[in-house]
Amino acid sequence: MTGILLLVEDEADLRETLEYSLEREGYVVRSAATGREALAQAGLEPPPDLVLLDLMLPDLAGTEVCRRLKADPKTRSIPVVMATAKGDEIDRVVGFEVGADDYVIKPYSLRELVLRIRAVLRRTRDRDVEAVPDRLTFGRLVVEPGAHRVWVEGAEVLLTALEFRLLELLMRRRGRVQSREQLLSDVWGITADVTTRTVDTHVKRLRQKLGTAADQIETLRGVGYRFSEPSPRGA
Repeated sequence: MTGILLLVEDEADLRETLEYSLEREGYVVRSAATGREALAQAGLEPPPDLVLLDLMLPDLAGTEVCRRLKADPKTRSIPVVMATAKGDEIDRVVGFEVGADDYVIKPYSLRELVLRIRAVLRRTRDRDVEAVPDRLTFGRLVVEPGAHRVWVEGAEVLLTALEFRLLELLMRRRGRVQSREQLLSDVWGITADVTTRTVDTHVKRLRQKLGTAADQIETLRGVGYRFSEPSPRGA
């Protein structure tokens, strides 16, 4: 599996090493040394299939670069793999919060990096070939998956990229209970690196934003969460 990679790394020696290694793996590699250069490169045609993003950049923080990529309709669908020496739990949580698809901690082996890139590209391409309806409507709640937009009772609700992924997954699996561990795996893309309390916190924030549609996300104590269609009276 190959494609176009945008490598964002300000350390020249590491950038050159990664360029060489990734090109040997069959990828076409574009490079950027700053956050602003990365944003400009991401907007070029054809767009990159994935962004490998360092967090410690000289002008913009990598998290800000990721946030801007995910906020722009032209680039929001491009997966982002963050690569950084910042490995604390809060750093990973923030990374996923702004829309990262994976998080690799330095120092990493080239083999691990390539496997992570392949896994994210595979997930993205599998998702893209699925039939995605233009609009999902459940009572007061309306979601447009392709546009990453949500409305409750006709008023648009602004969600983070992670909150949107969480809501969309629950909606697509409506009626089926999702454990916290399953949500960590399928929404965050991780297993035990982030505690299940993180899931509870994000569900709470999501419910607060959904307002009158919040009760469609049910809690099953000791089990997990389930999205339920509204009753005719609540629709």
